[in-house]
Amino acid sequence: MALSLRQKQTDAVVRMLNLNHPVASGGTADEEVYKVLILDRFCRDILSPLIRVNDLRKHGITLYFTIDKERQNIPDVPAIYFVQPTPFNIERIIKDASKGIYESFHLNFSSSVPRPLLEELAAATVKADCIHRISKLYDQYLEFVTLEHGMFSLAQPLTYVQLNDPQAQDKDIEAAVENIVNGLFSVLVTLGVVPVIRCPKGGPAEMVASLLDSRLRDHLVSRNNLFTEAGHLGSSFQRPLLCLFDRNFELSVAVQHVWSYRPMVCDVLGMKLNRVVQGSKSYELDDSDSFWLANGSAPFPKVAEEVEAQLNKYKRDVEEVNRRTGNRGDGDFDGQELIGNTKHLMSAVNSLPELTERKKMIDKHTNIATALLGEIKTRSLDGYYNLEDDMLARGSVDKNALLTILKGKGSKEDKVRLAVIYLLAMESTPPAEVESVEAALREAEIDLSAFLYVKKIKYLNTTLAAAATGSRGNLVDWAEKLYGQSISVVTAGVKNLLSGGRQLALTRAVEALMEARPGPDTDAYLVFDPRVSKASSWSGGHAKGPFKEAIVFMIGGGNYLEHASLQDFAQRQPPVKNIIYGTTEVLTGKEFVEQLSVLGRKMGVGGALHPQQLL
Repeated sequence: MALSLRQKQTDAVVRMLNLNHPVASGGTADEEVYKVLILDRFCRDILSPLIRVNDLRKHGITLYFTIDKERQNIPDVPAIYFVQPTPFNIERIIKDASKGIYESFHLNFSSSVPRPLLEELAAATVKADCIHRISKLYDQYLEFVTLEHGMFSLAQPLTYVQLNDPQAQDKDIEAAVENIVNGLFSVLVTLGVVPVIRCPKGGPAEMVASLLDSRLRDHLVSRNNLFTEAGHLGSSFQRPLLCLFDRNFELSVAVQHVWSYRPMVCDVLGMKLNRVVQGSKSYELDDSDSFWLANGSAPFPKVAEEVEAQLNKYKRDVEEVNRRTGNRGDGDFDGQELIGNTKHLMSAVNSLPELTERKKMIDKHTNIATALLGEIKTRSLDGYYNLEDDMLARGSVDKNALLTILKGKGSKEDKVRLAVIYLLAMESTPPAEVESVEAALREAEIDLSAFLYVKKIKYLNTTLAAAATGSRGNLVDWAEKLYGQSISVVTAGVKNLLSGGRQLALTRAVEALMEARPGPDTDAYLVFDPRVSKASSWSGGHAKGPFKEAIVFMIGGGNYLEHASLQDFAQRQPPVKNIIYGTTEVLTGKEFVEQLSVLGRKMGVGGALHPQQLL
């Protein structure tokens, strides 16, 4: 069975839009029932990559509103609510039901409703004598955003800051971990699978794995077990692997500049929810776009060539249609010639929609590629990419080249990212060399908070690595208490980051875990198997592979570069493996550096915090 998260989430949404009645694939339950859809902002983002406005109309949704807006009474129409189970949303539902603004209320929550909120809803609707208007209430377990066939986000902002905040209290860390587990639980319920969980020891990854393991164990023994994998998949079904990683496992990937198409569109043009806005135009980029699918992982120069090739092919096809229909370009048609070419005309008419769609696709990618080229030239992005790639591959740097780029073109964020990569790529950084980099950043009037934060963390990690004797345990405890719960070696995996086929460290780790080879690469990872006893799970005996399918989840922010690396690996395997990549939020390099800056200020190595950054 191939894990298809996007399809399963889409099926669940379509069923919900049809009042949770079973719906045949591609059909609707009852097209004569007209409904109103009420969303909060989070659930609107869930629907955005999955379903278009025209698709909503196919399922009888005539109007849709956000729950926080005042709405007029539409008393003869059922309303579908799809919202998070928050106190504010419960309050608005009670208010709407008491006023009777819709005929009936079909309540769908993105995750399980906490009992106190459920009791508040029941008590308030009984008191207002409107409980009869509440038709159904469903926990949909859809608390995640599926961006592509093999990629999802929990859309939980600033998770990296929350988990690494030196000022965070235990309850803050526990709340962040709880939110992550809720989102992952929704993903697993939607897929209908209970995976074998692997994670590195320590840090947020182990905290999430442990809590998720407990949540799954508790659920499997409850009466309302949502996992029925054994009931319909047969004895040949092999459970997938869930690999959990903390962003600090491979920090450089979140910062470095990129050169392939899909990661560049996100990093440079700021793609959000599969949509890119350029001026007054907005472009959708998803699985329905054949060019996007075929060229997403290609280097930018290859993409530019492919756009040109597609345009030339389109022109040739148009000329062929004109030739076969006898259109000489002078606008005159001979009657007998027209009758004689009836078959060609019908063929031409049938090809027009396809040609029109191709032209739209070519225009879209021409405009996107042009925008990328403009940014490359303005900011000299090819220079940043090449130098970073060289530093990460060789573990050394041409100091003159580094300082030349830092004093040249590029945004302030570009220069900070390059400087951070310099810190992460070098095993040792001579103080004089670091000072010259700092001086170049100061000269450009750049906020040093992110750079100084990584510098401080690297120093701490060097100190921890050196403390290999008895005092090391106390030092680790002290460092974790003072500098956040997830102190781990931020340069882990960087030394050999792009060697051996230029794979990311994350991809190499996933490959080893899916193969389940015994050895130092996998022995250091914990095993959690919710379907066996804890003693058996911890022994590692049930992590038997090789695994055909895996869910790889990055805690603290991910990006399209990691997604592309994992997909490239999966496609190269005989037979092809199926890997779903997920993260707490999809971040551009600029956005991640902003989070590093916040942590730097909280640690006291940067400037003052902006009021909005006080979490």
